[in-house]
Amino acid sequence: MINLTINGLNVSVEKGTTLLEAAQYLGFPITTLCHMEGLSPYGACRLCVVEIGTGPKSKLVSSCTYRAEEGLQVRTASQRVLRARKMIIELLLASCPQSKTIQDLASAHGVRRQRFRQEHEDCILCGRCVRMCEEQMMAKAIGFTHRGSKRAIGTPFDVKSDVCRQCGGCIYVCPVCELRCTFNEPEKAVCGGCANLTPPCVEKQDFNDMMCYMDPCVACEIRDRNQDAGSHAPRGNPSAPTLCVNGGDAERRRQCVPTEDRGNEDISTT
Repeated sequence: MINLTINGLNVSVEKGTTLLEAAQYLGFPITTLCHMEGLSPYGACRLCVVEIGTGPKSKLVSSCTYRAEEGLQVRTASQRVLRARKMIIELLLASCPQSKTIQDLASAHGVRRQRFRQEHEDCILCGRCVRMCEEQMMAKAIGFTHRGSKRAIGTPFDVKSDVCRQCGGCIYVCPVCELRCTFNEPEKAVCGGCANLTPPCVEKQDFNDMMCYMDPCVACEIRDRNQDAGSHAPRGNPSAPTLCVNGGDAERRRQCVPTEDRGNEDISTT
């Protein structure tokens, strides 16, 4: 067994387990796009990045392809990780803004702008269709062609494949083809019609990681007792981080309780 730490929790996993599988085992959500259960890990989209190590030697790796190592320190939702994911989503929006899947990812991660040259491609080269055709359909009718900026997906020599059964599996798993976004202003890269609250905890001083993993985010407000004179005095450690018990607008003054007392508090959203 391999012993490692994920977001401060110790976990033992079998040798060969990926960081994505280990995090999912503990219930930590990690955003993915090219990854799909039943297909081999590919690591093309890089949305599943996590931070490993500590201090200046820490680095970002794709969790779907990186294997668990003894004593590894893993953080799945640090500020560095969330910034990297937002940047990747911007790049995806620059390629395929018409994809409902990508627009939903942008809304979930609070991406409100796209700063790169806008294109309208029909493929993000995630490789889902190629792996589906080869590993599940056992056909190998399509694959990657060319290199660099000319890289694309097609049939050998761009002629109709004799082994293609027209099963539609490639279209079924494609994140671009499966659903098109119907936002009203197609000239804009970001729709925002499905936008939700983004975690405010990572923007607070002294907090470098997400405090919880509720989906959707209810904007739990992290606030020091001494900085919130309007709230009821929480019990326990005065310097302990606090958790909103009411949900709603993160800018409102609300009753908060220390996170160390969460087990004894009724934190149901009203």
